Amino acid sequence: MSPYATPGCSHVRAMFADYLDGRLTGLEMQIISTHLKSCSECDARFSAEQGIVHALSSLGPVSGKDKEPGNMPLRIRVAISQERARRHRNTLANTIARWDLAWRNTVGPFLLQLSAGFASAVLLLGMVTVLVGMFAHPEHAAAQDEPLGMATAPRLLYSSGPSADVDQIGTVNGPVVVEAYVNGSGRVYDYRIVTGPNDPQTRSQVEDMLLFSVFEPARFFGQPVRGLAVLSFSGVSVHG
Repeated sequence: MSPYATPGCSHVRAMFADYLDGRLTGLEMQIISTHLKSCSECDARFSAEQGIVHALSSLGPVSGKDKEPGNMPLRIRVAISQERARRHRNTLANTIARWDLAWRNTVGPFLLQLSAGFASAVLLLGMVTVLVGMFAHPEHAAAQDEPLGMATAPRLLYSSGPSADVDQIGTVNGPVVVEAYVNGSGRVYDYRIVTGPNDPQTRSQVEDMLLFSVFEPARFFGQPVRGLAVLSFSGVSVHG
């Protein structure tokens, strides 16, 4: 080999045996060593051959009485199988190490962030639920249950019709109780006789009285609205 030539892979591999036995010059050994450092494929093949040589050397020296033991081929095959198994274990361990490194550098942090985000969402939802349970007490409500000052019922102010008509409403059978429906302007737009006589003459008298009556309308938060007024009349008997 020329000291100035750069050897190819095939030339370097052909010199592995001499390199292992130390039969090369110092410069040649340095060139091969440099090539092995820069070529991973040649380095892998050299490591394999070096492992086989070490396996063969572990068989021990040949006995003087038996230059070629009968079980030598078997021992060689066993040594080669053991070396292959060792290389397979090393390859498997390297593969597992690479997968573990990839997991810790890629998938692991992603799953950690995902689990942390899920735990934070669960914690936030739990806190919101607790706060709602502590502060959002529903208020009890009932129909027509308004605080004083917020809602008022209609109130009769005056009746502009003949006053005698009011006294004539009612009979000896009992008083007349009327529900008057008052609009936002304080006028009656409908009525219903709840108790008492319900004959045509009584209804006519009630209608005449309600027609000329003015009410203070019902109010809700100060605004006039429709409402219901209950009126009771207990006058003398109806005149024929």
